[in-house]
Amino acid sequence: MKVLHSWLSEFLDAPVDPSAVAAAFDDLGTPVEEETRLGEGLDGIEVVRVLALSPHPNADKIQLVDVDRGDGEALQICCGAFNMAVGDLVPLATLGTVMPGGMKIERRKLRGEWSNGMLCSDKELELGDDHSGILILRAGLALGTPIVDALGIQADVLWELEINPNRPDAMSVMGLARDVAAKVGVGFVRPTPPGGAPGVPVTWVSSGPGGRVEAGGFAVDIADPDGCGRFVARVLNGVDPSASSPPWMQQRLAHLGMRSISAMVDISNYVMLELGQPNHPYDLAKVAGSTLRVRRAVEGERLTTLDDVERTFTADDLLICDGADAPVGIAGIMGGADAEITDTTTDVLLELAWFDPTSISRSSRRLGLRSEASARFEKGCDPAVADLAADRFCQLATEICGASTEWTQVEVRGTLPERPPVTVRTARVNAILGTELAADTVASLLDPIGFTASRLAGTDDHEVTIPTWRYDSATEIDVIEEVGRHFGYRNIPNQELTEPRSGQLTSLQKERRAVRRLLCGLGLAETLPLPFLAPGELADAGLDPTGIELLNPLVAEESVLRTALLPGLVAAVAHNHARRQLGIGVWEIGHVFLPPPEGQTLPDEREHLAVVLAGHDAPAAVEVWQILAEQLRLEQPSVRNAALPGLHPTRGAEVLVAGQPFGIVGEIDPAVLGRHDIGERVAYLEVDLGGLYAAARRSEAYRQISRFPSSDIDLAFVVSDEVSATDVERTLAGADELVWSARLFDVYRGTGIDDGHRSLAFAVRLQSVDRTLTDAEVAEVRAALIAAVGSAHGATLRS
Repeated sequence: MKVLHSWLSEFLDAPVDPSAVAAAFDDLGTPVEEETRLGEGLDGIEVVRVLALSPHPNADKIQLVDVDRGDGEALQICCGAFNMAVGDLVPLATLGTVMPGGMKIERRKLRGEWSNGMLCSDKELELGDDHSGILILRAGLALGTPIVDALGIQADVLWELEINPNRPDAMSVMGLARDVAAKVGVGFVRPTPPGGAPGVPVTWVSSGPGGRVEAGGFAVDIADPDGCGRFVARVLNGVDPSASSPPWMQQRLAHLGMRSISAMVDISNYVMLELGQPNHPYDLAKVAGSTLRVRRAVEGERLTTLDDVERTFTADDLLICDGADAPVGIAGIMGGADAEITDTTTDVLLELAWFDPTSISRSSRRLGLRSEASARFEKGCDPAVADLAADRFCQLATEICGASTEWTQVEVRGTLPERPPVTVRTARVNAILGTELAADTVASLLDPIGFTASRLAGTDDHEVTIPTWRYDSATEIDVIEEVGRHFGYRNIPNQELTEPRSGQLTSLQKERRAVRRLLCGLGLAETLPLPFLAPGELADAGLDPTGIELLNPLVAEESVLRTALLPGLVAAVAHNHARRQLGIGVWEIGHVFLPPPEGQTLPDEREHLAVVLAGHDAPAAVEVWQILAEQLRLEQPSVRNAALPGLHPTRGAEVLVAGQPFGIVGEIDPAVLGRHDIGERVAYLEVDLGGLYAAARRSEAYRQISRFPSSDIDLAFVVSDEVSATDVERTLAGADELVWSARLFDVYRGTGIDDGHRSLAFAVRLQSVDRTLTDAEVAEVRAALIAAVGSAHGATLRS
């Protein structure tokens, strides 16, 4: 919604500085999105007359325009607009002018022809958004007149506001002014145009709910009182079809985003923007029977609207029809082309109504047709403002178009929503807002915006009557919001919440999250396969094919509960491998379902963690296990070589904590990989995560960091395949107090190594916390390490 400071000020009984108005908008929940200063930067722009038009010899989209500035001399301008005619008055930005947008006008050549200035559109003058052609000025202006004098432009401020859906009153200048007046503490002036010309009475004829009323030679009929709560109509005779709306009106409409069409249409738009009441003037001669009828559409009924689009309706759509029951408009959205105002219209039938917001919104969305009228009806217009809007329309029509000052008003009422008063408790206001407002203060904040507050006897509570223009407000909390808006949220002190927190993570949940963060930190991605498998998938993964079958599976092909995470993760690797995504690393935390133990009916459900590292061998999975064990502070974590289902016959091991098995680690069996068309080695780790949470833990241990240099040595041992690399690593780590760390970095099988054996190469770091080690000390420790591994594991040093 856009609004001008000058227009807004007409509703205030005292001047208010634009900066104070903008601040009020922000405080009231209608923040300023853009502010534009108008009437500035137009020096050097003057009125000229078009003398001649000729095509540019070297360009199709530019013409040569000769203009007269008032000195009788022809001045050539190159122009890309073609909406001018010889004799038209247009604005010229002369050489040296700095336009409102900052562009300086200079003499220049366009395709070989000189241009001695620039002819201007509305947009270039920042008088509107229309840049489709040059601004054509009204006849009679003196040549050379500054544009600010020719158009009566005065300095002004234009604001573009953000309007929330629950503020129907903010869709009009009057509604915004009412809010601002209450906020800044000045009086609100409600306009009181006469009912026609001064002293001329208006005949009122009313009926309802629904039905037909005829008076003054025209009629109104509401066949759907639920869709139309109120319908007001007037006839204006003697309209001058040649009349034009005054420049001040055209400028205001342009600033608010509407182009001038004709005097009668401009008046209609002006009243809607000013008072928030959409209205529609019909050419009375084109309305059969001089009757307007509101009814629901017949399924498949059609109408060509003002935008020249033929639209098809359903039985839910609300239509305005004539005396022959033919549609002449879509209620609350857009009028029909057959009864529109033209340059021959002399008698006008004016419609002002209140339509059900839900009905208008539904039709607007279904038709894909949103208009300024529908935007207001959807939010809920003020059903009581139609009389004021009708008077204002007639006042402007009399002044601008010479319309008759004698007319009849016909009004038919349908079903309007009930607006019962709301009890507002002062204590509740303070509890919600965090304030200490007195009952009288609450009433003083509500009364200026039309919420009439009556004190309930013997209490601090009020019975509040909600104004008709606030369709959105219906409950106590709605009224409290109004109190908060006008008291000012900035005036409410910040308070620290003291309510106790009712929930927190359990230690198990915290550990599970820590494990997830650890795995993501290792560069692995989480995957979530379903726990349901097809019969045979367990066997394809090298596992025991016996699984728990579901009696009512979601999909018949997935009827077996998994007993391990391996099948789903192998399938994930295969899916990526088929799409040339090699070397992926993924993990899953999920539940497996084992046969129930003796005396238990339900399956033995456990939480497992599994990691697959495509393109890696077994030591990579062992390293993940060691990092996980370190994270969980597990007591004596290790691995023990073993032949395990689903894993390589000689490259698998059990995962141990304090000597107790908790999972498996190694490489996936090549046969399993072959069945899934995976052409790379895949390391694998799967542990009983729930069991690890309850496993033996070591206390937090910290080791002093040495400031002395370390000595690194590499040792390669030939050991039997049955000897675990982890056991060798543990032996090295515990062989001497100077061993800072031992890390496996290579496994070799091949030439020079006997069958059933392999070479394990370790990087060993030696360091002391109190001295730099000598060569002799390093040699002594090296010999001790070789001896310890040889004694414990039957290993020999590989030369």
